[in-house]
Amino acid sequence: MNNNQNINNSIVISADHGGYDLKEELKLFISENYPEMTIIDAGAYQYDSEDDFPDMTKNLTDVIHKGDAMRGIAICGSGVGASIVANKNPGIRAAVCHDVYSAAQGVEHNNMNVLCMGGRVIDIDSAKQIVKSFLNANFIEEPKYVRRLNKINKLD
Repeated sequence: MNNNQNINNSIVISADHGGYDLKEELKLFISENYPEMTIIDAGAYQYDSEDDFPDMTKNLTDVIHKGDAMRGIAICGSGVGASIVANKNPGIRAAVCHDVYSAAQGVEHNNMNVLCMGGRVIDIDSAKQIVKSFLNANFIEEPKYVRRLNKINKLD
């Protein structure tokens, strides 16, 4: 990790061909609306109809495991495949969210650290609002949420 980089101000983003265009749009949105945030692109770096979401999502979780980012956004065609792959990695709490409530609540109640979306499911304006909701949310350290998070973490 770059010593000048604050992990709390870093976000890693990845997509396969099904989410590539959405990823590129969201990188621009984040850079314009969160200029203090460092965006780490974990691929794909160009559109390739033959790439696979497991590779891109694994790249994303590797960045989080290395400590270079605390949160990520994984995009594939539906968001489902990226969510499945992300959740196979210890310490990752990923969910498909196509609404602002779930994106915020997932962080606030479950300390969700990877937002998954479907590039073939959601339009860019909705995706921007969901990302904003995800990035602006913080885990609520109330006893019931901490207790539940501890139970989730024991499953790793």
